[in-house]
Amino acid sequence: MRSAFALALTAVLFAMNAPSQNPAELAELWEREHVVKKPASILRVKDAIDEVEALRKLGIRVNEVGRSVADRPIFQAEWGRGPLRVFMWSQMHGDEPTATPALFDMLTILQNNRDKEWVKQIEEKMTLRVVPMLNPDGAELFIRRNLQGIDINRDALDLKTPEGRVLKALRDSWQPEIGFNLHNQNYLTTVGATDKQAAISFLVVFGDEAKTLTPGHERNMRLVAAMNQALNQFIPGHIGRYGDEWTPTAFGDNFSAWGTPTILIETGGLHGRDEFYLAKMNFVAYITALRALADGSEARYSPSTYEFIPRNSSRRIFYFIFRGATVIERGQPVVSKPADIAVNVERRRAGLATPGFVRSVGDLGSVTGLEEFDVSGYNVIGRFNLIKSGTFADLLFYKKGRQVNWTSPELETEFPPDAIFSLGRWLKGGEDVPKIKR
Repeated sequence: MRSAFALALTAVLFAMNAPSQNPAELAELWEREHVVKKPASILRVKDAIDEVEALRKLGIRVNEVGRSVADRPIFQAEWGRGPLRVFMWSQMHGDEPTATPALFDMLTILQNNRDKEWVKQIEEKMTLRVVPMLNPDGAELFIRRNLQGIDINRDALDLKTPEGRVLKALRDSWQPEIGFNLHNQNYLTTVGATDKQAAISFLVVFGDEAKTLTPGHERNMRLVAAMNQALNQFIPGHIGRYGDEWTPTAFGDNFSAWGTPTILIETGGLHGRDEFYLAKMNFVAYITALRALADGSEARYSPSTYEFIPRNSSRRIFYFIFRGATVIERGQPVVSKPADIAVNVERRRAGLATPGFVRSVGDLGSVTGLEEFDVSGYNVIGRFNLIKSGTFADLLFYKKGRQVNWTSPELETEFPPDAIFSLGRWLKGGEDVPKIKR
């Protein structure tokens, strides 16, 4: 039984971290009023331009503030009229798009709800400036770097990229008091020593290697505590803390060094949920932070709460694991001993074919697959190559007991497989392969 002291302490901590809003209501608001109807990963520059024009029609000020290497426009939107300066930017890596629609949704919903008291508070307390797509060339091609082959997020000091120069100039000319640096992380990033995906990870970014704590950083810790509490109502156990290694050439670290303490938000994966759900989680996080700033409730959160968010980890999960396979070496008549096969797929735009790669073969009892299959009743052979780490995961499955000439040069034609796994999905017979429940 818990002691009276423990119960009292719990009550105090709850009071300190009492939410200043109802996150469920924010999620419902997004469901009703979000405007971006395409998955984030398929948004192109034209879609961003269309959303910019829609913002302008609503009366939101949007300016072109620069051009990319390929002469594509970079836009900044401004909303609010208060003294607190808040700067948010997204998609400096072109293949990290989740925050972009969330920002368009946020600006639209704020503008359309200016009659509500909580929106009035935000509007009167702060001015938001938002760059929803810093790397339009990368976004158009769905690649990380810009067309110079440079990672913009490592260009804060050299400023070799036009996109980096735009970002630096926007900060220097306005001197924002808070920055939000918005990214995507690896889909297989996990929370602490668990096999749970880190759907959202936060980082309070320090401005030096010594991690000197300033009032701005303490405020940001409280804001992260507020966002963490709100999102825990939707994705408990799936929130992590991003690695805080000092990166002297990165924009987030330098924003903080230059006087704009910055919060990094990294969107990961959440198996079984689509891109819209993760955009909604971003929207809830942003509005939670803005409301906490506007109504002063961020002061009630404890900065120490931030320290208890588990750190990100990796190499604990794979996309697919095929358990107990009897692996056949292509061209060899000898059957090897049973092994587990782990397969990962590359990140692609929604709807496009996704190549899969074998990442590990052997006893994989210590790791987990987002999807796992019991293939102990099958012989498995590579469709085009040996099954080993680094090869394409094109796999043919043959039920044990079948007579198969494994050395046949026309194996797939002469001996049609019972199941085929290719391009990250079952092309044939997958419904007959037992799926392991997690």
